Amino acid sequence: MTTTAPTSTSPLAPHIWQRARGLLLAAAILAVSGVALAALRSAEHTAPLDPRSASPDGSKALARLLTDRGVHTTVLTDSAALRQEAGHDSTLLVPFPDSLTEHQRTAVRKAAEGSGRTVLLAPDARTTSALIPGIRTFAALPVQPTRPDCDLAAARRAGDADLGGHRYSATARLAESCYPRNGRATLLRLHSPSRGDTVLLGTPDLLRNEHLDHLGNASLALQLLGAHPQLLWYLPSDAAAPSAGEERSFFDLLPGGWSWAAVQLAVAALLAALWRARRLGPLVTEQLPVAVPAAETTAGRSRLYRKAKDRAHAADTLRAACRGRLALLAGVPRPQAHDREILVPALAARGVHRASPEPAEPAYDEARIRSLLFGSSPANDTALLHLAVELDRLEELFAPVGSQQHRRRTDKDITP
Repeated sequence: MTTTAPTSTSPLAPHIWQRARGLLLAAAILAVSGVALAALRSAEHTAPLDPRSASPDGSKALARLLTDRGVHTTVLTDSAALRQEAGHDSTLLVPFPDSLTEHQRTAVRKAAEGSGRTVLLAPDARTTSALIPGIRTFAALPVQPTRPDCDLAAARRAGDADLGGHRYSATARLAESCYPRNGRATLLRLHSPSRGDTVLLGTPDLLRNEHLDHLGNASLALQLLGAHPQLLWYLPSDAAAPSAGEERSFFDLLPGGWSWAAVQLAVAALLAALWRARRLGPLVTEQLPVAVPAAETTAGRSRLYRKAKDRAHAADTLRAACRGRLALLAGVPRPQAHDREILVPALAARGVHRASPEPAEPAYDEARIRSLLFGSSPANDTALLHLAVELDRLEELFAPVGSQQHRRRTDKDITP
């Protein structure tokens, strides 16, 4: 006898790899692209003159030198915090005064009134007139090594430094002009009897990491910013809270990288659609499935139930089929064939509760019919087989005279 080797329907490792390798490759490409874009954007968004940045345009080297000399640097991005932190023992540094809004300029003016020193880097004419009235601003010149030419102690100790940019002049007597270019100061210090002094620098280059070690840049920067134990480095960000009268749209509240994330998701969806899309082509005729005999279908489903150990489902299928046939024989309408309160009394009323052909077995009374047709699930395969035999006997007892089931029951009764 020849036996057919069983065919496994479980996917093998090579098949799984062939199906998943395209998706894994796409996921790896997206992951690498995301990391690369994040790194590039982090490099692009390194703010110049940021004391936390080690890039050439940053000022981390200066912040480290100030820390070594006991000066604590605090980066502030909120104008409300700026007014709270400012004090007579603090120096306020505003690296980009020209980019301030009107609300932020008001906060800087109030903070400067209580600060020991305020340093403004390269303010233009519009900014100086708004923050420090009485200051004249002249056209900017290229940055180059410049001599102090003044009596300011910090400038004399620093010596030559890289200065230039905007130039300033003041009519006030309490003003010191240093590092002149074409007769105008590129470093202007203003004294005030009621508040701390104010320093205007024509260029911020001497604070950058790449220029700090040139000439006397480091010495001049340390003396200007290290006069007090607290340095407030004001870098207002786009995420700062708006003023009372300022409104922000929904897109202003989203994180800065949401647009890049949306683009990456769109590209991933497009690639997935192209990968999984149907290839259009001519129609192909296909033969219909072959007809399978009912006995083979029944046997196949039985083997599936047995493999899954789903005895409850198998018992329900047997009982439902038996109830349908008995309801037809008992004259019960098909919609009510599965109603135990209608089917069981109807069977009992037609005499199905007569004795079993086997003398040793109990009679098929109403309680037993109810248990067979609507009872609990069998606990094992033996109980399932016993239930199938009992349902078959119940149909034989109720079969009409002359039918195949009746003849089979009669044959059992007369068999010695």
